Amino acid sequence: MTSRLRLYLDLIEDWKRRDIDAVLARLTDDIVWHYAVAGQPPLRSKRAARKFLENFAGILAEVRWRVFDAAEVGDRLFVEGVDEFFTKDGIRVATPYAGVLEFRGDLICGWRDYFDGAVAEAMRGGYAASPQVEELIARPVIA
Repeated sequence: MTSRLRLYLDLIEDWKRRDIDAVLARLTDDIVWHYAVAGQPPLRSKRAARKFLENFAGILAEVRWRVFDAAEVGDRLFVEGVDEFFTKDGIRVATPYAGVLEFRGDLICGWRDYFDGAVAEAMRGGYAASPQVEELIARPVIA
């Protein structure tokens, strides 16, 4: 396992515990986070990231974020996985994604997540995942 992958997996564990301070400790102060690349403007700073994470954590009951594949090139980590969670209302949302993380030392300074926002919105609206989504997210994790 690469060192940057280990850092990313540790961040995921921090988020599963909803430890926002631990997540933020893994980001540079000038982080540029495209949490929804095509759909929303990026978050620019830890302060903006904190606000986003606090709002998101407020709807979560359980987090099952998983990574299926990863590759590291230079200061970048490329990942494929699923952001799966349950809301406090019991709604399951499972969104396959690909992400690119840029590191400065051991900290993430750039983060881009690519996913189909329509899939996430449909599931938030109570629709079940399609068979192709279920197939994508049923793969073995890497760690």
